[in-house]
Amino acid sequence: MIGDNKKPFGWLLLFILFWCLFACSDSKSHTKGVYLLLDTSGTYSLELKKAQALINYLLGTLQPGDTLAVGRIDTGSFSEKDIVAKVTFDDRPSVANSQKRVFMQKINKFIGTANRSRYTDISGGVLQAIEYLNEVGPGSKYILIFSDLQEELAEGYVRDVPFQLAGFHVIALNVTKLRNDIRDPKNYLRRVEKWRLKTEKGGGTWRVINDLERLDAIFQ
Repeated sequence: MIGDNKKPFGWLLLFILFWCLFACSDSKSHTKGVYLLLDTSGTYSLELKKAQALINYLLGTLQPGDTLAVGRIDTGSFSEKDIVAKVTFDDRPSVANSQKRVFMQKINKFIGTANRSRYTDISGGVLQAIEYLNEVGPGSKYILIFSDLQEELAEGYVRDVPFQLAGFHVIALNVTKLRNDIRDPKNYLRRVEKWRLKTEKGGGTWRVINDLERLDAIFQ
């Protein structure tokens, strides 16, 4: 009789274990991870004020369990030191609201004091974003590039590493046109096409959103 009573109890424990594993896995699969890269080079640094509205939108849209990180694109962007702010939002609304306030304070301070970089290591920033989001492990991974997409590497910097972007959505935002682009639009088109090819070759998806009034299109 004792042995018979243990069997249902054992099955119950197994059921609870499998249910917990499924529930945790399912919850994880619905989370988003967003890594926003901000270009601080040359004249594009003047565009950073526009990024505040973008970050406010992300803070208001992302849900508990989602992750948001902002990193700068400078001379050497493949570094954790280039992460300006990062957060995974708590399930408790009061805690999440506090996290958002602290996050925005860090962003405002950064934008108010950011120095222009001489070079633009976009590839290093993307590699850092891939590494960070893979460590966090959200269900959906987004890399947002707030830049004119003009990469210029300092002497000695090598970035011929292929991107591993399977499962990633890469979105270029506010891709401003340079002086040479106005004279010859093919320069702009070639620049955008270069990053599309690098992204899709790495297994990711690629989009460009230049109208900052259409930020809702990021997660569509």
